[in-house]
Amino acid sequence: MKKPPAVRHAHKPRILLVDSNPHGLTVRKALLEDEGFSVQTAASGEGALQLFNASAFDVVVTSFRLPGMTGSELIRKIRQQSPDARAILLSGFVELLGLTEGTAADMVLEKSSREGAELVRSVRRLLRLRRHGSHSAASEQAVRAAGRSGFGQTGPGG
Repeated sequence: MKKPPAVRHAHKPRILLVDSNPHGLTVRKALLEDEGFSVQTAASGEGALQLFNASAFDVVVTSFRLPGMTGSELIRKIRQQSPDARAILLSGFVELLGLTEGTAADMVLEKSSREGAELVRSVRRLLRLRRHGSHSAASEQAVRAAGRSGFGQTGPGG
């Protein structure tokens, strides 16, 4: 069953943030809230699916390593319910794990000292694309290519 997109009002954009590391979750949540986003968090893929099924989100930001499933698997499950869902995948080892292709994410960011600014910039970009209804195959490829072309590719970290 398809899920309707998040409702657009004057409300803050809603972000679902998923990470099993409580420190990373706290820091990213604070950063995104400081930028004006409404953020809900989950520490596992299953917890994220429960939140996603119960509420509408504009963007999902997930770590690759999660208990029970990978972030890529989570994104695929979310897209089964909501094909237009926007998603960012985070990992400390993007190239080492081969996460530059086939992740189902719109963007893949490497956890690093520059991650905060890149995360905010990437969330804003996906929100703009979502607002403008850019769901064509060409726009999807452009977003994914931008996510792979140096965004956060600074080596293992975080």
